[in-house]
Amino acid sequence: MEYRRLGSSGLKISALSFGAWVTFSDQIGEKVAQKMMQAAMDAGVNFFDNAEVYAGGEAEKMMGKVVKKAGWKRSDLVFSTKIFWGGEGVNDKGLSRKHIIEGVDAALARLQMDYVDLVFAHRPDMHTPIEETVRAFNHVIDQGKAFYWGTSEWSAVQIMEAHGIARELGLIPPTMEQPQYHMFHRERVEAEYAQLYEDIGLGTTVWSPLASGILTGKYNEAMPKGTRATLKGYEWLRRRFTDAEAKQKIDKVGELLPIAEELGCTMAQLALAWTLKNPHVSTTITGASRVEQVVENMKAIDYVEKLTPEVMEKIEGILDNKPAEEVDWR
Repeated sequence: MEYRRLGSSGLKISALSFGAWVTFSDQIGEKVAQKMMQAAMDAGVNFFDNAEVYAGGEAEKMMGKVVKKAGWKRSDLVFSTKIFWGGEGVNDKGLSRKHIIEGVDAALARLQMDYVDLVFAHRPDMHTPIEETVRAFNHVIDQGKAFYWGTSEWSAVQIMEAHGIARELGLIPPTMEQPQYHMFHRERVEAEYAQLYEDIGLGTTVWSPLASGILTGKYNEAMPKGTRATLKGYEWLRRRFTDAEAKQKIDKVGELLPIAEELGCTMAQLALAWTLKNPHVSTTITGASRVEQVVENMKAIDYVEKLTPEVMEKIEGILDNKPAEEVDWR
């Protein structure tokens, strides 16, 4: 496994990591979860991602039970939670000081941990002043309940505003951002954030590297049974595979498959390795519903160096969606 610094921080996290979204509690039970986390650790993974909203908090409970029963050394591992959607109460959502502090406490209780290494603002909150949010996350860190805070799906403008407020007030600025990033979704990571990597040393923990499964190639024939797109409550995801845009993406995956075969890897491994060719990706979060998928995904690290400039050029020729080098967001 390769270990990368989280932006300009001193923290090192595995280039491939493992997340609980969709699968924990919704698709798998505790025993399978432990086997999958162990398989990830055996491959060198040290970062495990979670959020208060995943399975209504049950994903955190499951991960916490797994860690406690397994007796893994806490200091060897990096855990995260994300705060925004905490419940149905009027103050159980958003990024108010109240919800951030209470939400982190509730997440720690579910995880059975004294602290998380990373805590994210899961989405921007248009109804809460960014200064209030910055002060609240700074308080969480001062209390020793998290070591770093960051954002998820914030714009470059919002991130820079939070960073500027923190610097002005002598508080801790956001260290990392968790954006969606894969072969078909590139603009934000490659263009909008381009200046942020240099100006503030932004780290990234990217999610959905397989485009919710499209980039595995399993949707090239028909909708397979038992996938997350067939789960109750994920009808929105199923619709993504049936429109005209999805058909174009699936066709491109068909063109990419020969490249994967030539390299001797699966389409999923090619897609994961592709994200890691971007030096601004601190870690790529993977997910799985079977232990075998974890083992396969982790082997993607072996193919990063095989993505030579010539191979990358072939991939770009098929994707034909490379964004401009930098977006003028100021």
